[in-house]
Amino acid sequence: MIPTDKQIYDLWDQYQFPPEKRIHVIFVEKVALFFARKINERQHIHINEELLHAAALTHDIDKNAKKLSGEHHPDSCVRILIEANMEEVARVVATHPLHTILNSSLCPKTWEEKFLFLADKMVKYEIITVDKRFDLWRAEEMSEDARIVLEECYPKVKQLEEEILTQINVLPADVAFLA
Repeated sequence: MIPTDKQIYDLWDQYQFPPEKRIHVIFVEKVALFFARKINERQHIHINEELLHAAALTHDIDKNAKKLSGEHHPDSCVRILIEANMEEVARVVATHPLHTILNSSLCPKTWEEKFLFLADKMVKYEIITVDKRFDLWRAEEMSEDARIVLEECYPKVKQLEEEILTQINVLPADVAFLA
């Protein structure tokens, strides 16, 4: 099931989704739908905008949710969505974490998955570029292993950014003007 906005907002309340994360997902949704509409306009590729909208607004729903033993983000998010009978949304959400781009079986493959993934990497609490987002991550304290994964992801995220933005004829800096 693809949820209505009311069902999404009810999930936000049920899982005490923080205000700053609500801002994040709203901007992610804006960027992802921008990509979808642009690719449809330029190449007449049908994108399931309702699915993308729901996935964007729920992709971090587990921020304050109780995690099961051994569960991490986005596993807990996927579980919450499946429990809410939103399996189709859960499948898109499952591919959005940064590290998935390194694994051919987990990485985003559909347009909806790719748009969610890239939009998430172009938003903190405002719309920014992929380069700026990686600069913010690089400034964070993290383990050496996490830093290695971050740097391994960077060229693949840039490749996805180029794939999408070339097809819609938009420059990375121009996306930030959506805010």
